[in-house]
Amino acid sequence: QVQLVESGGGLVQAGGSLRLSCAASGSTSSINTMGWYRQAPGKQRELVATITRGGSTNYADSVKERFTISRDNAKNTVYLQMNSLKPEDTAVYYCKAVRQLIQSSSEYWGQGTQVTVSS
Repeated sequence: QVQLVESGGGLVQAGGSLRLSCAASGSTSSINTMGWYRQAPGKQRELVATITRGGSTNYADSVKERFTISRDNAKNTVYLQMNSLKPEDTAVYYCKAVRQLIQSSSEYWGQGTQVTVSS
């Protein structure tokens, strides 16, 4: 099992920055991909960014050039640096970890952290 705890959300004005953190505990050695997703009111949960254990990253088009995902494998922590925030970035942000086993994989989600960007 893997437990994920997010932190760093809050209220910020448009153009501001926030840094989210997600710390994993439990069976962390088998975690491959970690990432951030978000869900705005009335909308489906969507991908924000992912990063593999080796450091390969993937971003949603809407956040490219503004958000940066990074990872500290020694601390089992993934970060999301969010710059130039826009009101449309307002959402609950969820951390996800994918645990890769020999013949299967499992997904784990954090409890979410609220990010609110005021105009």
